[in-house]
Order: sequence, then structure tokens, then C-alpha cells
Amino acid sequence: MLGPVILAASRSDKMRRFVSAAPGTKQVVARFIAGQSVDDVVPIVQELSDRGLEVTLDVVGEDITTVEQSYAARDAYLELIGRLKELGLGERAEMSVKLSMFGQSLKVEGGESEGLSVEGGGGRREGGHELALANVRPVVAAAAEIGTTVTLDAEDHTTLDSMFAIHEELRKDHPQTGCVIQAYLFRTEDDARRLAANGSRVRIVKGAYKEPASVAIQEKPEIDKAYVRIMKILMDGEGYPMIGSHDPRLISIGQELARRAGRKLDEYEFQMLYGIRSEEQNRLAAEGHRMRVYTAYGTDWYGYFMRRLAEKPANLLFFVRSILTKG
Repeated sequence: MLGPVILAASRSDKMRRFVSAAPGTKQVVARFIAGQSVDDVVPIVQELSDRGLEVTLDVVGEDITTVEQSYAARDAYLELIGRLKELGLGERAEMSVKLSMFGQSLKVEGGESEGLSVEGGGGRREGGHELALANVRPVVAAAAEIGTTVTLDAEDHTTLDSMFAIHEELRKDHPQTGCVIQAYLFRTEDDARRLAANGSRVRIVKGAYKEPASVAIQEKPEIDKAYVRIMKILMDGEGYPMIGSHDPRLISIGQELARRAGRKLDEYEFQMLYGIRSEEQNRLAAEGHRMRVYTAYGTDWYGYFMRRLAEKPANLLFFVRSILTKG
């Protein structure tokens, strides 16, 4: 029952200030956020790689308010790709991006900016969709140059049509570009069938945004059932499934569905968050599975951190205990 409350708090500036100032926050954030800079995260990528684990890297931050911030997000990923290239880690680390960071929701009236303005309304308007596509395109191209790729993260349901359209456009030149689908949304089984049929790389997650009952399943047992149905669609399809879950039962079901579909171990993968179930990550890798660790870093950690608390009560309990101990 606390999950929706925490998700609502993830959009509150007042709660952001409170959580950021809480005495135990730094300790708990370090459990989920690998660091604040590229220099912090590169040694972690190397260490995970040495353990036989693959990585997807997320520069945290969303809900930007200016075009300049969208350019900064693009440049942060290009800097990351440059460092991975220097260290020869391209084939072990991909990138995950939230298009909201790249300006997806921005609407800037008047003028032209780097060829992004589009016709519409009473004049020319720079649309967030076009801005996000223009910003993410060089990131995807740079990732391809070092032997890796980019996955477009799913955000709240109002952003998905734009995300899927950008995904389709990027795949014209870089077919390995991935995307994320969320099991709790009613639309997702249809999205999974479409994506599986055209050979996409697809990560399935349960979903971590506060969505209304009109668009999303609200009961956890029903979300789990939907997750299994969608896994089967992906495993039976022509694409590359990426199973994003820490749930032992869903992981076991995923393995069985892959076996029934005749998939080899390198024809799908599991993904888990940095700092959660590390022993299970090592076990799956030791068994020959592709195991990718979703590793977030950066200074704008609040929204990402709050969704991690909402996903699992134990995370919230750990946070509260830390605050009380430090207090």
C-alpha cells in the first residue's frame, strides 16, 4: 500500500528536499547508485565485467525543464561512451536512456534550434519528440561504433507512443537498439507481439510508475500473471528477450519458457539492478546465462531512488532504519 504513496512523493520537490537532507540518505543511496561521475562508475563496470557480468549504464536524471539540460544529458552519455571505448569495455556495457532526459516532454515556442523545429499550430514549434530523437541519435551511433547499443527505458504511459516511434526510427540504422515494456500496462501484450515479430531487443519489467487503474493492472498477483504471459510472447518470438526481474519464481519460469522455445543461453538474458541480489547475479552467470546489471550513476538520483523504495518494502525499511540510526 505504501508503493503508490512513495511514487507520488517521487514527483514532490518538498519530499526531494527532505529525503536529500535526511542523515541516512547517503548510505542508502550508495546501495543503488554506483557513483556520481564517470570516474566513479568505470571501475565498477570493470569489476562486474571481471566477474562475468554484463552491464547497462543509466545516467540518472529526468523531468528536465530546458533544452540546454537535454543537450547536457546527450553529452554525458557521449562522455561515458568515450571512456568505455578507451578501456575496451564496449562489448560488455550497453546504455539505458530515459527520453525525458533528452527533452521528450519539452515544448519550446518560436525560433529554430539545430534543425529541430517542426511545422505546427500557428507557426514553427520545437517539439519534444523531435528534440529527443535528435539528441539520442548520436548516442546510439556512438554506441554502435564501440560495439554496443542503447536501450530506451519505458517511463509513464503518456510517453510510450513517442518512445516506440523513436525506437522504430533508430532501428532503421541501428537494429540492435532496444526498448522496455512494462507488464502492468494493459497495452503491453499487444506491444510485445509487435516487437517480438520484428526481432527487437526487448526488456520486460513489472513497471515502477504510479499509473491509474484505467491503463494499468493494480494487483500484484495479476501483474505477475501478465509478466509470465508477456515473457512467453517474447520467448516464442523472433526478438531478443531481456528479463528484468529479481523474483526467483519469475526467473525460473523464464528459464523454462526459454527451454521450451528452444533458445540457447546466448539468445536471451536476465537483468537485475546494481546492489540487489548480487549472489543470484553471480549464480546465473556461473550457470552460463547472460546476466546484465542495471547500473545507475549521477547526481540527480532522487526519482530513480524513490522508485527503488516503492518496488520493495524491504528497501524502504532499510532506508528508515538508516535515518533513525544516523539521527
